[in-house]
Amino acid sequence: MAARPTWKGYLKISLVNIPVRVFPATDAAATISFNQLHRECRTRIQQKRWCPTCQVEVPNTDLVKGYEFEKGQYVVLEEEDIAKVRPESTRVINVVQFADASMIDPVYVERPYYLAPDGNVAAEAFAVMREGMAGKAAVGKVSLYGREYLVAIQPREKGLVMYTLRHASEVRAMGAIDELNVVPAKIKPDEVKLAKQVISNFETEGDLTQYKDDYQLELRKIIDAKVAGEEIVLPAEEAPPKVVNLMEALRQSLERVSAAKKRTARIEDAETAQTAAKAPAKKRARA
Repeated sequence: MAARPTWKGYLKISLVNIPVRVFPATDAAATISFNQLHRECRTRIQQKRWCPTCQVEVPNTDLVKGYEFEKGQYVVLEEEDIAKVRPESTRVINVVQFADASMIDPVYVERPYYLAPDGNVAAEAFAVMREGMAGKAAVGKVSLYGREYLVAIQPREKGLVMYTLRHASEVRAMGAIDELNVVPAKIKPDEVKLAKQVISNFETEGDLTQYKDDYQLELRKIIDAKVAGEEIVLPAEEAPPKVVNLMEALRQSLERVSAAKKRTARIEDAETAQTAAKAPAKKRARA
């Protein structure tokens, strides 16, 4: 099923305006979701807005926005108050600066979207700007649904990927984590060397497509089994090993990796030998 755009507008870079379509980069349908039911009759429950003071259900028309400035004390903001600062929704992603792609700190990233040209006429300009942005990140702003978003845009494959970003005021400084104050400044070189050896045994090209959401897969199996009325057998839980000290844990990790590699090598050698043994038989059969 082809992806559908959720927004159409223009990517504005200086005096260049490129018609674009915006697509969600993530698939919410890939995650299993649940509804809340009444256990007795299996009916989906309704969420009601209830005022505990007046003991009544409150309709949407009687709801207002309140900001708690002190415990239990609220100031009410009407729609006309919010309208005074609400940015007007536009159809323009306005790029204000470019920088090296490495400047985008992952902690600021909120949600990814894909950008594609809106129509054949826009395709050429889109391709030119995408190639021109190689290794760069564009930072810009877009106003949607009464809110201004900070965004970063980078080239990706045939298109562009746009990330909505958190503002600096929304990101907590790492210095606010008191537990980090106990992290030692001096570390034993032998332990670091051993840690690097363990890490090097797990180094790959970082292909995330090889990983599957095992929780979702197992959850789907349980759902299918319950729908079919089958018995569900829970897998046995493996107890985590007890770590006596860091050096011993690192040594055991190296030994385990080494044993796994030897076991894999023996299997591959056995398969190669079987293949070699079968090859002459095939040649004789053809003769």
